Amino acid sequence: MYDFVIVGGGSAGSALANRLSADPAVRVLVLEAGRSDFPWDVFIHMPAALMFPIGSRFYDWKYESEPEPHMNGRRIYHARGKVLGGSSSINGMIFQRGNPLDYERWGADPGMGTWDYAHCLPYFKRMENCTADPGTAFRGHDGPLVLERGPATGPLFGAFFDAVREAGYPLTDDVNGFRQEGFAAFDRNIRRGRRLSAARAYLHPVKGRPNLEIRTRAFVTKILFEGRRAVGVEYNGTTVRAGEVILCGGAINSPQLLQLSGVGAAAELEAVGVRPVHDLPGVGENLQDHLEVYVQYGCKEPVSMQPAMKWRNRPWVGARWLFLRSGPGATNHFEAGGFARSNEDVAYPNLMFHFLPVAVRYDGSAPAGGHGYQVHIGPMYSDARGSVKIRGTDPRVHPALRFNYLSTEQDRREWVEAVRVARDILNQPAMGPYNAGELSPGPSVQTDQEILDWVARDGETALHPSCTARMGVGEDAVVDPASMRVHGLDGLRVVDASVMPYVTNGNIYAPVMMVAEKAADLILGHPPLPPDPTPFYRHPTTAG
Repeated sequence: MYDFVIVGGGSAGSALANRLSADPAVRVLVLEAGRSDFPWDVFIHMPAALMFPIGSRFYDWKYESEPEPHMNGRRIYHARGKVLGGSSSINGMIFQRGNPLDYERWGADPGMGTWDYAHCLPYFKRMENCTADPGTAFRGHDGPLVLERGPATGPLFGAFFDAVREAGYPLTDDVNGFRQEGFAAFDRNIRRGRRLSAARAYLHPVKGRPNLEIRTRAFVTKILFEGRRAVGVEYNGTTVRAGEVILCGGAINSPQLLQLSGVGAAAELEAVGVRPVHDLPGVGENLQDHLEVYVQYGCKEPVSMQPAMKWRNRPWVGARWLFLRSGPGATNHFEAGGFARSNEDVAYPNLMFHFLPVAVRYDGSAPAGGHGYQVHIGPMYSDARGSVKIRGTDPRVHPALRFNYLSTEQDRREWVEAVRVARDILNQPAMGPYNAGELSPGPSVQTDQEILDWVARDGETALHPSCTARMGVGEDAVVDPASMRVHGLDGLRVVDASVMPYVTNGNIYAPVMMVAEKAADLILGHPPLPPDPTPFYRHPTTAG
């Protein structure tokens, strides 16, 4: 009998297990369906090796969307971590909180007042050890999650920052600090040349606690109920009982497990052979994500990272990383980028840029053999909404994922603006000494419709699925924001990206960890950290 069974040893589950098991009177069991993150696994721990786990059945659940009607019927591939640490063990290691106004939006919803920025900032600070900004009011310095910045040096990064200013966009000191809007070197979950996943930051330092147990390759197939109270789970043919069950499987797995266990829209569950336990229509709805494209240019000078990508050079790159923790293997290459507004109608940045000094796709493939560079670009708060729905009673069958990318007028408008802003920056005079011409989408793509057609053909997920068990108090809400309990049930909580009411402006790893930090206090009944009213940047047209 455990006090808490945490289903999922990913980003949220790792942080939650650490904080809950800090109380020696509490017994905690973590069940992770994937493998362990073995210390000798170079594909996890070498930052530049991130392209190898994605698409591998050993590291990745390999989800696919249903045919997307506005993207030529394409099935969009979705990587999700199948290993301790979850997606934090295979992601791009970019740490971005989102814009403070994201959390003001959260807090403005009914019942969500304690999730505004002032209430969330203390939990961001509690989890951080930000070495680049000692002493600032916005950053934490004693948390388990060590952050390294940049370095974003070299001629291409310098030219990019100059081009940003030439295009009329500002630089900022810290996209996670006072002002997100602007361009800067990025914080990354890398420590001394090695990936610092949630498991490495939160779980491994405390795995010796006698009240904490971690089991990998433990695939949970059902939540057990007695009436309307969750009393345990089934996994690998085994039953485990617990005082409370906490789902931390992410925005795809958590709603899937709820539905398989009879929690969801009752009529839809009955239609696929599941006996309803609790009619909760919001489960699996409100799916949000970020779509992105790569705007790629050839480079006239041999100053990109392209040589490090060649197979003949990879043994040298690997050896330098293995013995010295330095060189091209010690970086994720997502060292800089920024946030900008594509039009004057938005209150805060709706576009995110990642700049890379190499032209390459996420899976490691390149459009050409020569030197190049690129930006990843996409709108950040699209109003497109999708769903996650089980197909039947077999837990090993992936659910149907419908994202509905490009389905709204706002989404399509902002996509055209996004590509035009990226091109404007990359064609400024500062990039002239390096600009060998656009590789993707290419000069033949010019009109609004041609841009949208290209995005439909070439767009990929930025891997930020969220919001499928949203916090709130309305009819579509699934989780109580004051306790993280599933509405209408006892002994069952959800703590992961699925509880976000709206996807944040940026990569979602940092917000997920913040939610877990705050949830730990709510679950244990600890007094919440006092709100921090430190003022943040507001654009002059929206200030006040």
